[in-house]
Amino acid sequence: MSSQAQTSFAIPPGATQLTLVRHGQTQGLPEGELFEVKHGHGDPLLTELGHRQADAVGSRLHTEAIDHLYVSSLTRTHQTAAPLAERVGMDPSEEHDLREVFLGDWEAGVFRKMLHELTHPGAIAFRETYEWGHVPGAETNDELQARTSQAVGRIHQAHPDEHVVAFVHGGVVAALCAHATGSHMRGFAGSDNGAIHRLVITEDRWFLRSFNDTNHLGDLLSPPAQIITHA
Repeated sequence: MSSQAQTSFAIPPGATQLTLVRHGQTQGLPEGELFEVKHGHGDPLLTELGHRQADAVGSRLHTEAIDHLYVSSLTRTHQTAAPLAERVGMDPSEEHDLREVFLGDWEAGVFRKMLHELTHPGAIAFRETYEWGHVPGAETNDELQARTSQAVGRIHQAHPDEHVVAFVHGGVVAALCAHATGSHMRGFAGSDNGAIHRLVITEDRWFLRSFNDTNHLGDLLSPPAQIITHA
C-alpha cells in the first residue's frame, strides 16, 4: 500500500471528545403568562415529545464509552440527560456557564413573543443578523461565546483523553460550533431538539466533527419553526 494513501482523523493525545446534546422540546408559553425563572433565566420544562426525544438520546448514546456527563444549570438539560444518566449509572455534573444565552429584558418567554410578533426593532435586527446583543439587556454573541468556550476549556482541563457528553441549549451549540470553526453563529442556528453534535477539544485547537445529527430521532423531530433569515 502506498504511504501516501489518505487516512482517517486521529484524536490527538490529551484531547477531550465532547458530545453536545441540545435539550428536548420545551413547553409553550401560555397566553398572558411567563415561565418560571431560575438563575435569571426562563426555565420551561420538557413537553411529552421532549421527554421522548430525551429517551431517544439515551438509547443512542448509552452504548458508547462515556467518562462523564455535564448539564447546564437549567432544568430542561437535567431532564434531557436523565435517561442516559440512568442507563450508564452516572450523576451529571452541573456547569452553570453552559446555560442558555441571557435574554435580558426578554427573559422568561418574552423573547418568543417578540420574535413571533416581529414589530420591535430589536426583534427585527436579531432576525436579520442573529446577534443576541440586539435584544434589550441581553448578552452579545461575543459574551456568549466567551462564557461557553471558557466552560468547555475547564471541562477539557478536567477530562483529557476522555469522552464527555454535555446537555446544553441551542444558542450554546451555535456559540461553541462558531468558536470551533471561526465562523458566525448564524451558520449554526436552528439546532434541532435532541440533536447531537461532536467536537474534539485540544489545548491549541478545536475540531468540529459533526453538527445536528438527528438519526436517532426518527419521527420525533420537533415541528419546524418560523425560518430565521439573515442579512
